[in-house]
Amino acid sequence: MIKLLRRCLTAIIASVLASCATRVDLQHHLVVSVKDQRLALLDRGTLVATYPVSTSKYGLGDWLGSCRTPLGELEVAQKFGDDVPPGTVFKDRRRTGEIVQPDAPGRDPIVTRILWLRGRELQNANAFRRDIYIHGTPEERNIGLPVSYGCVRMRSDDVINLYNLIGKGAQVTIVDAPLAAIVPGLSSGTQMAKTNTATMVIR
Repeated sequence: MIKLLRRCLTAIIASVLASCATRVDLQHHLVVSVKDQRLALLDRGTLVATYPVSTSKYGLGDWLGSCRTPLGELEVAQKFGDDVPPGTVFKDRRRTGEIVQPDAPGRDPIVTRILWLRGRELQNANAFRRDIYIHGTPEERNIGLPVSYGCVRMRSDDVINLYNLIGKGAQVTIVDAPLAAIVPGLSSGTQMAKTNTATMVIR
């Protein structure tokens, strides 16, 4: 009888763990515009926020060693940085123990949060192996300019906000087009500017 109860308990625990492991965020969609250097967050297709970002200074592409930002459909494969202080430095997705302030001279590490991306298409199949992230940067003065080495950089406050809202499996689309051409609710540059003044949109 005890053995049977143990087996049942083991089966229940395994089932719960399996369901947690396979749970994916089908609610949120991130759209990154290389042209605008902005990221839009959609919740079930409705625009929630836009953030300034920084993509690669080397342009677009996904071949190994290219340091370019990949285009197309991707997903958030893994997340790192739960509850760590802003400016926390990561090396190989592990905390180093150092905290760097925004715009610290001569410093350009990955900080605060990491959303590790996996490509869903042939054109971005190397993204995960290339360690393409959406992550925080201390070089906040350069946000809005293409200065990264392939990743999508964000201000620490912005990436914390985004990280807290989305889960693993969330869809990420990177395009070389204006956000207004892709995202419902941003029908033009003027509309985008107006939307950015709304309280629901984070600038």
